[in-house]
Amino acid sequence: MIVGDLLHLDDLSIRLAWGTPDLLDRPVTGVSSTDLQDPARYLRPGELVLTGLVWWQPADASGALRFATALRSAGVAALLAGEGTHGSIPDGLAEACRTHGIPLLAVPAGVSFRAVTDRVYLRLWGNLRAGAQDTAAIPETVRSELLGLVRAEAGPDEVLTRAVGRLGLPDCSISTAGGRRIARSRTEASTGASPSDGSVGRGGPGLPVGRGGPGLPVGRGGPGLPVGPQDGSPFDGWRLRTHPHTPAAEPALQGLAELLAPLAARARAAAGARRRAAGRLLDALVDDGGLAEPLAGCGLGGAGALTAVTARIEPGRTGDEVPADWAAHALAEALHPLGVPYAAGTDRTGRGAALVAAPAERVTERLRRARPALQARLTGRRTLRIGVGPAAPPTAGALRAALVQARYVLADAAGPVGSATELDTLAGLLSGIPAEVTAAFHARLLAPLTAHDEENSVSLLGTLAVFLEHDGSWARTAEALHLHVNTVHYRIRRIEELTGRNLARLRDRLDLRAALLCGPAAAGQTPTG
Repeated sequence: MIVGDLLHLDDLSIRLAWGTPDLLDRPVTGVSSTDLQDPARYLRPGELVLTGLVWWQPADASGALRFATALRSAGVAALLAGEGTHGSIPDGLAEACRTHGIPLLAVPAGVSFRAVTDRVYLRLWGNLRAGAQDTAAIPETVRSELLGLVRAEAGPDEVLTRAVGRLGLPDCSISTAGGRRIARSRTEASTGASPSDGSVGRGGPGLPVGRGGPGLPVGRGGPGLPVGPQDGSPFDGWRLRTHPHTPAAEPALQGLAELLAPLAARARAAAGARRRAAGRLLDALVDDGGLAEPLAGCGLGGAGALTAVTARIEPGRTGDEVPADWAAHALAEALHPLGVPYAAGTDRTGRGAALVAAPAERVTERLRRARPALQARLTGRRTLRIGVGPAAPPTAGALRAALVQARYVLADAAGPVGSATELDTLAGLLSGIPAEVTAAFHARLLAPLTAHDEENSVSLLGTLAVFLEHDGSWARTAEALHLHVNTVHYRIRRIEELTGRNLARLRDRLDLRAALLCGPAAAGQTPTG
Protein backbone atom coordinates (compact mmCIF):
# COMPACT_ATOMS: atom_id res chain seq x y z
CA MET A 1 0.00 0.00 0.00
CA ILE A 2 1.14 3.57 -0.73
CA VAL A 3 -0.05 6.89 0.69
CA GLY A 4 -1.96 7.78 -2.49
CA ASP A 5 -4.23 4.73 -2.07
CA LEU A 6 -6.00 6.53 0.79
CA LEU A 7 -7.43 9.04 -1.68
CA HIS A 8 -9.27 6.26 -3.51
CA LEU A 9 -11.18 4.89 -0.52
CA ASP A 10 -14.50 6.42 -1.58
CA ASP A 11 -16.44 5.65 1.59
CA LEU A 12 -13.90 7.56 3.73
CA SER A 13 -13.68 10.69 1.54
CA ILE A 14 -10.10 11.44 2.59
CA ARG A 15 -8.76 14.50 0.71
CA LEU A 16 -5.26 15.70 -0.12
CA ALA A 17 -4.38 18.91 1.73
CA TRP A 18 -0.78 18.97 0.54
CA GLY A 19 1.53 16.53 -1.16
CA THR A 20 3.49 15.89 -4.33
CA PRO A 21 3.14 12.83 -6.58
CA ASP A 22 6.44 11.36 -5.44
CA LEU A 23 5.46 11.73 -1.78
CA LEU A 24 2.13 10.01 -2.43
CA ASP A 25 4.11 6.99 -3.67
CA ARG A 26 5.62 6.42 -0.23
CA PRO A 27 4.99 2.86 1.09
CA VAL A 28 2.88 2.50 4.23
CA THR A 29 3.87 0.11 7.03
CA GLY A 30 1.19 0.80 9.65
CA VAL A 31 -0.93 3.37 11.47
CA SER A 32 -0.45 5.29 14.72
CA SER A 33 -2.80 7.76 16.43
CA THR A 34 -1.50 10.59 18.59
CA ASP A 35 -2.39 13.98 20.01
CA LEU A 36 1.02 14.65 21.55
CA GLN A 37 2.88 17.65 20.16
CA ASP A 38 6.14 15.66 20.11
CA PRO A 39 5.21 12.03 19.37
CA ALA A 40 8.50 11.03 17.68
CA ARG A 41 9.42 8.53 20.41
CA TYR A 42 6.26 6.53 19.79
CA LEU A 43 6.33 6.39 15.98
CA ARG A 44 7.96 4.04 13.49
CA PRO A 45 9.26 4.72 9.99
CA GLY A 46 6.65 4.34 7.26
CA GLU A 47 3.64 4.76 9.54
CA LEU A 48 0.60 6.90 8.82
CA VAL A 49 0.01 9.29 11.71
CA LEU A 50 -3.59 10.10 12.67
CA THR A 51 -4.18 13.19 14.81
CA GLY A 52 -7.32 14.98 15.95
CA LEU A 53 -5.31 18.23 16.31
CA VAL A 54 -6.20 18.52 20.00
CA TRP A 55 -2.63 19.71 20.57
CA TRP A 56 -2.93 22.64 18.11
CA GLN A 57 -3.45 26.11 19.58
CA PRO A 58 -3.97 29.14 17.28
CA ALA A 59 -1.88 31.33 19.58
CA ASP A 60 1.13 28.99 19.30
CA ALA A 61 2.53 29.78 15.87
CA SER A 62 5.47 27.39 16.26
CA GLY A 63 3.43 24.40 17.48
CA ALA A 64 2.68 23.03 14.01
CA LEU A 65 6.32 23.27 13.02
CA ARG A 66 7.42 21.38 16.14
CA PHE A 67 4.87 18.67 15.40
CA ALA A 68 5.99 18.32 11.79
CA THR A 69 9.63 18.24 12.88
CA ALA A 70 8.85 15.30 15.17
CA LEU A 71 7.14 13.46 12.30
CA ARG A 72 10.08 14.00 9.99
CA SER A 73 12.57 12.76 12.60
CA ALA A 74 10.49 9.57 12.96
CA GLY A 75 10.40 9.00 9.18
CA VAL A 76 6.62 8.69 8.92
CA ALA A 77 4.90 8.19 5.57
CA ALA A 78 2.15 10.82 5.91
CA LEU A 79 -0.02 12.80 8.31
CA LEU A 80 -3.81 12.36 8.41
CA ALA A 81 -5.41 15.25 10.28
CA GLY A 82 -9.02 15.12 11.50
CA GLU A 83 -11.24 18.12 10.83
CA GLY A 84 -13.65 17.40 13.68
CA THR A 85 -11.92 19.52 16.35
CA HIS A 86 -11.26 22.76 14.44
CA GLY A 87 -13.50 22.39 11.41
CA SER A 88 -10.61 22.47 8.95
CA ILE A 89 -6.86 21.93 8.76
CA PRO A 90 -4.90 24.98 9.98
CA ASP A 91 -2.87 26.75 7.29
CA GLY A 92 0.15 26.68 9.60
CA LEU A 93 0.09 22.88 9.70
CA ALA A 94 -0.05 22.64 5.92
CA GLU A 95 2.90 25.02 5.68
CA ALA A 96 4.87 23.02 8.27
CA CYS A 97 4.24 19.77 6.36
CA ARG A 98 5.34 21.47 3.14
CA THR A 99 8.53 22.62 4.86
CA HIS A 100 9.40 19.10 6.01
CA GLY A 101 8.09 17.20 2.98
CA ILE A 102 5.31 15.33 4.79
CA PRO A 103 2.13 14.50 2.81
CA LEU A 104 -0.92 15.96 4.59
CA LEU A 105 -4.34 14.38 4.18
CA ALA A 106 -7.65 15.65 5.59
CA VAL A 107 -10.02 13.25 7.36
CA PRO A 108 -13.64 14.54 7.33
CA ALA A 109 -15.33 15.18 10.67
CA GLY A 110 -17.75 12.30 10.25
CA VAL A 111 -15.08 9.63 9.69
CA SER A 112 -13.77 7.77 12.75
CA PHE A 113 -10.09 7.04 13.13
CA ARG A 114 -11.00 3.42 13.85
CA ALA A 115 -12.55 3.18 10.36
CA VAL A 116 -9.40 4.60 8.80
CA THR A 117 -7.14 2.26 10.78
CA ASP A 118 -9.16 -0.83 9.89
CA ARG A 119 -9.27 0.03 6.21
CA VAL A 120 -5.51 0.57 6.11
CA TYR A 121 -4.78 -2.76 7.76
CA LEU A 122 -7.30 -4.54 5.58
CA ARG A 123 -5.48 -3.07 2.61
CA LEU A 124 -2.06 -3.96 3.99
CA TRP A 125 -2.82 -7.52 5.00
CA GLY A 126 -6.24 -8.41 3.65
CA ASN A 127 -5.90 -8.02 -0.10
CA LEU A 128 -6.37 -11.58 -1.28
CA ARG A 129 -4.54 -12.42 -4.48
CA ALA A 130 -6.74 -13.38 -7.38
CA GLY A 131 -4.71 -16.50 -7.93
CA ALA A 132 -4.65 -17.55 -4.30
CA GLN A 133 -7.80 -19.63 -4.52
CA ASP A 134 -6.14 -22.57 -6.20
CA THR A 135 -3.09 -22.62 -3.95
CA ALA A 136 -5.03 -22.03 -0.78
CA ALA A 137 -7.67 -24.63 -1.68
CA ILE A 138 -10.49 -22.46 -0.29
CA PRO A 139 -13.64 -22.24 -2.46
CA GLU A 140 -14.54 -18.69 -3.45
CA THR A 141 -17.90 -18.86 -1.69
CA VAL A 142 -16.25 -19.85 1.58
CA ARG A 143 -13.53 -17.26 1.08
CA SER A 144 -16.13 -14.52 0.62
CA GLU A 145 -18.07 -15.70 3.65
CA LEU A 146 -15.01 -15.72 5.91
CA LEU A 147 -13.74 -12.41 4.58
CA GLY A 148 -17.18 -10.93 5.26
CA LEU A 149 -16.85 -11.99 8.91
CA VAL A 150 -13.42 -10.38 9.12
CA ARG A 151 -14.67 -7.12 7.63
CA ALA A 152 -17.63 -7.20 10.01
CA GLU A 153 -15.10 -7.26 12.89
CA ALA A 154 -16.00 -10.78 13.96
CA GLY A 155 -13.62 -12.23 16.52
CA PRO A 156 -11.03 -14.88 15.62
CA ASP A 157 -12.99 -17.52 17.57
CA GLU A 158 -16.00 -17.02 15.31
CA VAL A 159 -13.92 -17.02 12.12
CA LEU A 160 -12.06 -20.18 13.17
CA THR A 161 -15.28 -21.96 14.06
CA ARG A 162 -16.88 -21.07 10.73
CA ALA A 163 -13.74 -22.12 8.81
CA VAL A 164 -13.53 -25.49 10.57
CA GLY A 165 -17.17 -26.20 9.83
CA ARG A 166 -17.13 -25.05 6.20
CA LEU A 167 -13.75 -26.48 5.18
CA GLY A 168 -13.75 -29.71 7.20
CA LEU A 169 -10.53 -28.73 8.96
CA PRO A 170 -9.36 -30.23 12.25
CA ASP A 171 -9.87 -28.06 15.31
CA CYS A 172 -7.82 -24.88 15.02
CA SER A 173 -6.30 -22.41 17.46
CA ILE A 174 -4.39 -19.17 17.33
CA SER A 175 -1.64 -18.40 19.82
CA THR A 176 1.02 -15.75 20.13
CA ALA A 177 4.63 -16.53 19.30
CA GLY A 178 5.18 -16.59 23.06
CA GLY A 179 2.65 -19.41 23.44
CA ARG A 180 -0.37 -17.53 24.85
CA ARG A 181 -3.73 -18.74 23.51
CA ILE A 182 -5.62 -16.08 21.56
CA ALA A 183 -8.56 -18.02 20.10
CA ARG A 184 -9.85 -21.49 19.25
CA SER A 185 -12.56 -23.02 17.12
CA ARG A 186 -15.55 -23.71 19.35
CA THR A 187 -15.62 -27.38 18.46
CA GLU A 188 -12.28 -27.62 20.27
CA ALA A 189 -14.05 -26.88 23.55
CA SER A 190 -15.62 -30.32 23.49
CA THR A 191 -12.17 -31.92 23.54
CA GLY A 192 -11.36 -30.56 26.98
CA ALA A 193 -8.82 -28.03 25.71
CA SER A 194 -7.97 -25.10 27.90
CA PRO A 195 -10.18 -22.03 27.66
CA SER A 196 -9.54 -19.16 25.34
CA ASP A 197 -7.35 -16.25 26.29
CA GLY A 198 -9.43 -13.73 24.38
CA SER A 199 -9.46 -10.01 24.91
CA VAL A 200 -11.85 -8.58 27.47
CA GLY A 201 -12.17 -4.82 27.66
CA ARG A 202 -10.83 -3.79 31.05
CA GLY A 203 -8.92 -0.73 29.87
CA GLY A 204 -9.79 2.56 28.25
CA PRO A 205 -11.36 2.85 24.80
CA GLY A 206 -9.29 1.05 22.23
CA LEU A 207 -6.98 -0.34 24.88
CA PRO A 208 -8.45 -3.70 25.95
CA VAL A 209 -6.76 -5.63 28.68
CA GLY A 210 -7.26 -9.36 28.55
CA ARG A 211 -8.25 -12.12 30.87
CA GLY A 212 -5.92 -15.00 30.30
CA GLY A 213 -5.75 -18.73 30.32
CA PRO A 214 -2.90 -21.17 29.90
CA GLY A 215 -0.80 -20.78 26.80
CA LEU A 216 -0.68 -23.38 24.07
CA PRO A 217 2.57 -25.39 24.07
CA VAL A 218 4.45 -24.92 20.83
CA GLY A 219 4.76 -28.65 20.30
CA ARG A 220 1.00 -29.23 20.10
CA GLY A 221 -0.57 -28.95 16.67
CA GLY A 222 2.75 -28.49 14.88
CA PRO A 223 4.91 -25.34 14.74
CA GLY A 224 2.06 -23.23 13.38
CA LEU A 225 1.72 -20.86 10.44
CA PRO A 226 2.47 -17.14 10.86
CA VAL A 227 -0.60 -14.94 10.64
CA GLY A 228 -0.31 -11.30 9.60
CA PRO A 229 2.61 -9.00 10.37
CA GLN A 230 5.67 -10.40 12.12
CA ASP A 231 8.31 -8.05 13.54
CA GLY A 232 10.92 -10.54 14.68
CA SER A 233 10.11 -10.45 18.39
CA PRO A 234 10.16 -13.94 19.95
CA PHE A 235 7.01 -13.02 21.92
CA ASP A 236 4.97 -11.16 19.30
CA GLY A 237 2.92 -12.21 16.29
CA TRP A 238 0.21 -14.83 15.78
CA ARG A 239 0.52 -18.54 14.91
CA LEU A 240 -2.28 -20.72 13.48
CA ARG A 241 -2.32 -24.44 14.31
CA THR A 242 -4.54 -27.47 13.78
CA HIS A 243 -5.17 -30.11 16.45
CA PRO A 244 -4.00 -32.67 15.58
CA HIS A 245 -1.46 -31.48 13.04
CA THR A 246 -2.62 -32.71 9.62
CA PRO A 247 -0.30 -32.14 6.62
CA ALA A 248 -3.24 -32.59 4.20
CA ALA A 249 -4.90 -29.52 5.72
CA GLU A 250 -1.94 -27.20 5.12
CA PRO A 251 -3.12 -25.70 1.78
CA ALA A 252 -6.45 -24.65 3.30
CA LEU A 253 -4.65 -23.54 6.46
CA GLN A 254 -2.42 -21.25 4.39
CA GLY A 255 -5.51 -19.60 2.92
CA LEU A 256 -7.09 -19.28 6.35
CA ALA A 257 -3.93 -17.64 7.72
CA GLU A 258 -4.13 -15.12 4.89
CA LEU A 259 -7.78 -14.40 5.67
CA LEU A 260 -7.00 -13.88 9.36
CA ALA A 261 -4.16 -11.46 8.67
CA PRO A 262 -6.30 -8.32 9.07
CA LEU A 263 -7.34 -9.47 12.55
CA ALA A 264 -3.71 -10.04 13.48
CA ALA A 265 -2.77 -6.64 12.10
CA ARG A 266 -5.59 -5.02 14.07
CA ALA A 267 -4.44 -6.76 17.25
CA ARG A 268 -0.87 -5.68 16.59
CA ALA A 269 -2.00 -2.08 16.17
CA ALA A 270 -3.94 -2.27 19.45
CA ALA A 271 -0.92 -3.77 21.25
CA GLY A 272 1.28 -1.01 19.85
CA ALA A 273 -1.21 1.58 21.10
CA ARG A 274 -1.13 0.01 24.55
CA ARG A 275 2.67 0.11 24.62
CA ARG A 276 2.69 3.76 23.52
CA ALA A 277 0.12 4.63 26.18
CA ALA A 278 2.29 2.86 28.77
CA GLY A 279 5.32 4.79 27.53
CA ARG A 280 3.47 8.07 28.03
CA LEU A 281 2.56 7.01 31.56
CA LEU A 282 6.17 6.09 32.36
CA ASP A 283 7.32 9.43 30.92
CA ALA A 284 4.79 11.27 33.10
CA LEU A 285 6.32 9.65 36.19
CA VAL A 286 9.77 10.93 35.24
CA ASP A 287 8.59 14.39 34.22
CA ASP A 288 6.25 14.89 37.20
CA GLY A 289 3.38 15.36 34.78
CA GLY A 290 -0.27 14.84 35.62
CA LEU A 291 -1.17 11.17 35.92
CA ALA A 292 -4.95 11.21 35.54
CA GLU A 293 -4.98 11.20 31.73
CA PRO A 294 -2.12 8.71 31.13
CA LEU A 295 -3.53 6.35 33.79
CA ALA A 296 -6.97 6.48 32.15
CA GLY A 297 -5.37 5.94 28.73
CA CYS A 298 -3.90 2.68 30.02
CA GLY A 299 -7.14 1.51 31.62
CA LEU A 300 -5.74 2.13 35.10
CA GLY A 301 -7.92 5.06 36.10
CA GLY A 302 -9.42 4.31 39.50
CA ALA A 303 -7.53 1.02 39.76
CA GLY A 304 -6.09 1.80 43.19
CA ALA A 305 -2.65 0.55 44.20
CA LEU A 306 -0.37 -0.54 41.33
CA THR A 307 2.56 -2.96 41.46
CA ALA A 308 5.67 -1.80 39.62
CA VAL A 309 7.60 -4.26 37.43
CA THR A 310 10.72 -3.85 35.35
CA ALA A 311 12.51 -6.27 33.02
CA ARG A 312 15.45 -6.54 30.67
CA ILE A 313 16.86 -9.12 28.29
CA GLU A 314 20.59 -9.47 28.84
CA PRO A 315 22.71 -10.10 25.71
CA GLY A 316 24.28 -13.53 25.42
CA ARG A 317 27.60 -12.30 24.09
CA THR A 318 29.60 -9.14 23.54
CA GLY A 319 28.19 -7.05 20.73
CA ASP A 320 24.80 -8.74 20.85
CA GLU A 321 21.96 -6.24 20.47
CA VAL A 322 18.51 -6.95 21.87
CA PRO A 323 15.65 -4.73 20.62
CA ALA A 324 14.48 -2.47 23.43
CA ASP A 325 10.81 -3.41 23.14
CA TRP A 326 11.29 -7.17 23.51
CA ALA A 327 11.26 -6.95 27.30
CA ALA A 328 7.96 -5.04 27.16
CA HIS A 329 6.54 -7.74 24.85
CA ALA A 330 7.61 -10.41 27.35
CA LEU A 331 5.98 -8.58 30.26
CA ALA A 332 2.71 -8.22 28.35
CA GLU A 333 2.71 -11.95 27.54
CA ALA A 334 3.36 -12.85 31.17
CA LEU A 335 0.88 -10.40 32.74
CA HIS A 336 -2.05 -10.93 30.37
CA PRO A 337 -3.34 -14.11 32.09
CA LEU A 338 -3.76 -12.24 35.39
CA GLY A 339 -6.97 -10.78 33.95
CA VAL A 340 -6.38 -7.35 35.51
CA PRO A 341 -5.60 -3.94 33.98
CA TYR A 342 -1.92 -3.30 33.37
CA ALA A 343 0.34 -1.05 31.33
CA ALA A 344 3.54 -2.51 29.86
CA GLY A 345 5.96 -0.44 27.80
CA THR A 346 9.57 0.68 27.47
CA ASP A 347 10.97 3.31 29.81
CA ARG A 348 13.66 5.85 28.99
CA THR A 349 16.43 3.56 30.23
CA GLY A 350 15.49 0.96 27.59
CA ARG A 351 14.07 -1.49 30.13
CA GLY A 352 10.66 -3.01 29.91
CA ALA A 353 8.42 -1.64 32.66
CA ALA A 354 4.87 -2.25 33.79
CA LEU A 355 2.31 -1.09 36.32
CA VAL A 356 -0.19 -3.77 37.32
CA ALA A 357 -3.47 -3.51 39.25
CA ALA A 358 -2.73 -6.55 41.43
CA PRO A 359 -0.85 -7.24 44.70
CA ALA A 360 2.91 -7.60 44.41
CA GLU A 361 2.88 -11.18 45.70
CA ARG A 362 0.37 -12.26 43.04
CA VAL A 363 2.33 -10.50 40.30
CA THR A 364 5.58 -12.10 41.44
CA GLU A 365 4.05 -15.58 41.53
CA ARG A 366 2.63 -15.14 38.01
CA LEU A 367 5.93 -13.90 36.58
CA ARG A 368 7.88 -16.76 38.12
CA ARG A 369 5.48 -19.27 36.56
CA ALA A 370 5.54 -17.55 33.17
CA ARG A 371 9.27 -16.84 32.88
CA PRO A 372 10.54 -20.37 31.94
CA ALA A 373 8.33 -20.49 28.82
CA LEU A 374 9.36 -16.97 27.84
CA GLN A 375 13.03 -17.72 28.46
CA ALA A 376 12.72 -20.76 26.18
CA ARG A 377 11.82 -18.40 23.31
CA LEU A 378 15.18 -16.61 23.55
CA THR A 379 18.25 -17.75 21.64
CA GLY A 380 21.95 -17.01 21.79
CA ARG A 381 22.22 -17.32 25.59
CA ARG A 382 20.08 -14.23 26.10
CA THR A 383 18.52 -14.07 29.55
CA LEU A 384 15.22 -12.54 30.65
CA ARG A 385 15.43 -10.95 34.11
CA ILE A 386 12.54 -9.36 36.00
CA GLY A 387 12.28 -7.21 39.11
CA VAL A 388 9.02 -6.67 40.99
CA GLY A 389 8.59 -3.62 43.20
CA PRO A 390 5.96 -3.03 45.85
CA ALA A 391 2.37 -1.99 45.26
CA ALA A 392 2.01 1.78 45.53
CA PRO A 393 -0.81 4.35 45.37
CA PRO A 394 -1.26 5.97 41.94
CA THR A 395 0.75 9.13 42.61
CA ALA A 396 3.87 10.14 40.72
CA GLY A 397 6.14 10.04 43.75
CA ALA A 398 4.92 6.70 45.04
CA LEU A 399 4.99 4.94 41.67
CA ARG A 400 8.40 6.38 40.83
CA ALA A 401 9.76 5.05 44.14
CA ALA A 402 8.19 1.64 43.45
CA LEU A 403 9.88 1.49 40.04
CA VAL A 404 13.21 2.38 41.62
CA GLN A 405 12.82 -0.59 43.97
CA ALA A 406 11.87 -2.85 41.05
CA ARG A 407 15.02 -1.79 39.18
CA TYR A 408 17.08 -2.45 42.30
CA VAL A 409 15.92 -6.04 42.70
CA LEU A 410 16.32 -6.51 38.93
CA ALA A 411 20.04 -6.12 39.51
CA ASP A 412 20.02 -8.85 42.18
CA ALA A 413 21.96 -11.87 40.93
CA ALA A 414 20.14 -14.24 43.29
CA GLY A 415 17.47 -15.23 40.76
CA PRO A 416 15.86 -14.33 37.43
CA VAL A 417 12.73 -12.89 39.11
CA GLY A 418 13.35 -10.78 42.20
CA SER A 419 10.80 -9.09 44.43
CA ALA A 420 11.22 -6.04 46.63
CA THR A 421 8.70 -7.53 49.05
CA GLU A 422 11.23 -10.29 49.76
CA LEU A 423 14.08 -7.85 50.33
CA ASP A 424 14.30 -8.23 54.11
CA THR A 425 17.95 -9.03 54.86
CA LEU A 426 21.20 -7.09 54.76
CA ALA A 427 22.63 -9.63 52.31
CA GLY A 428 19.65 -9.12 49.99
CA LEU A 429 20.00 -5.36 50.20
CA LEU A 430 23.70 -5.45 49.35
CA SER A 431 23.23 -7.87 46.44
CA GLY A 432 21.67 -5.15 44.31
CA ILE A 433 24.59 -2.74 44.72
CA PRO A 434 27.06 -2.72 41.77
CA ALA A 435 29.94 -5.16 42.26
CA GLU A 436 32.51 -2.38 41.89
CA VAL A 437 31.01 -0.53 44.85
CA THR A 438 30.76 -3.56 47.14
CA ALA A 439 34.31 -4.68 46.28
CA ALA A 440 35.66 -1.24 47.14
CA PHE A 441 33.75 -1.21 50.44
CA HIS A 442 35.08 -4.68 51.34
CA ALA A 443 38.66 -3.66 50.58
CA ARG A 444 38.38 -0.33 52.39
CA LEU A 445 37.31 -1.91 55.68
CA LEU A 446 38.99 -5.31 55.60
CA ALA A 447 42.21 -4.85 53.62
CA PRO A 448 44.37 -5.03 56.81
CA LEU A 449 42.81 -8.37 57.77
CA THR A 450 43.26 -9.70 54.23
CA ALA A 451 46.94 -8.73 54.30
CA HIS A 452 47.37 -10.38 57.70
CA ASP A 453 45.79 -13.64 56.56
CA GLU A 454 48.01 -13.80 53.48
CA GLU A 455 51.11 -13.80 55.71
CA ASN A 456 49.84 -15.93 58.60
CA SER A 457 48.21 -19.30 59.07
CA VAL A 458 45.60 -17.80 61.41
CA SER A 459 42.55 -16.35 59.62
CA LEU A 460 41.35 -13.16 61.25
CA LEU A 461 38.68 -12.77 58.54
CA GLY A 462 37.31 -16.18 59.39
CA THR A 463 37.41 -15.44 63.08
CA LEU A 464 35.53 -12.18 62.55
CA ALA A 465 32.86 -13.94 60.48
CA VAL A 466 32.26 -16.61 63.13
CA PHE A 467 32.26 -14.04 65.95
CA LEU A 468 29.57 -11.96 64.23
CA GLU A 469 27.53 -15.04 63.25
CA HIS A 470 27.41 -15.99 66.95
CA ASP A 471 26.23 -12.52 67.99
CA GLY A 472 29.54 -11.57 69.58
CA SER A 473 29.53 -14.47 72.06
CA TRP A 474 33.08 -15.30 73.12
CA ALA A 475 32.15 -18.76 74.40
CA ARG A 476 30.14 -19.86 71.36
CA THR A 477 32.79 -18.49 69.00
CA ALA A 478 35.51 -20.43 70.87
CA GLU A 479 33.37 -23.59 70.68
CA ALA A 480 32.74 -23.17 66.94
CA LEU A 481 36.44 -22.60 66.23
CA HIS A 482 37.64 -25.26 68.68
CA LEU A 483 39.74 -22.64 70.49
CA HIS A 484 40.26 -21.48 74.06
CA VAL A 485 38.17 -18.41 74.84
CA ASN A 486 41.35 -16.44 75.64
CA THR A 487 42.57 -17.07 72.09
CA VAL A 488 39.32 -15.63 70.76
CA HIS A 489 39.80 -12.54 72.95
CA TYR A 490 43.31 -12.10 71.56
CA ARG A 491 42.18 -12.41 67.95
CA ILE A 492 39.28 -9.97 68.39
CA ARG A 493 41.62 -7.39 69.96
CA ARG A 494 43.97 -7.85 66.99
CA ILE A 495 41.03 -7.36 64.56
CA GLU A 496 40.07 -4.15 66.36
CA GLU A 497 43.65 -2.86 66.19
CA LEU A 498 43.96 -3.53 62.46
CA THR A 499 40.54 -2.18 61.46
CA GLY A 500 40.23 0.66 63.94
CA ARG A 501 36.76 -0.61 64.91
CA ASN A 502 35.33 -1.48 68.32
CA LEU A 503 33.38 -4.74 68.18
CA ALA A 504 31.60 -3.85 71.40
CA ARG A 505 29.69 -1.18 69.43
CA LEU A 506 26.72 -2.26 67.30
CA ARG A 507 27.51 0.31 64.62
CA ASP A 508 31.01 -1.08 64.05
CA ARG A 509 29.73 -4.65 64.07
CA LEU A 510 27.23 -3.76 61.34
CA ASP A 511 29.92 -2.08 59.24
CA LEU A 512 32.23 -5.09 59.42
CA ARG A 513 29.35 -7.53 58.81
CA ALA A 514 28.40 -5.59 55.68
CA ALA A 515 32.02 -5.57 54.54
CA LEU A 516 32.20 -9.37 54.91
CA LEU A 517 29.00 -9.78 52.86
CA CYS A 518 30.50 -7.57 50.15
CA GLY A 519 33.56 -9.78 49.79
CA PRO A 520 34.26 -13.15 48.17
CA ALA A 521 32.52 -16.18 49.65
CA ALA A 522 35.81 -17.53 50.99
CA ALA A 523 36.01 -14.66 53.46
CA GLY A 524 33.30 -16.19 55.56
CA GLN A 525 34.69 -19.71 55.71
CA THR A 526 35.35 -21.06 59.17
CA PRO A 527 39.06 -21.56 59.90
CA THR A 528 40.37 -24.69 61.55
CA GLY A 529 42.06 -23.01 64.46
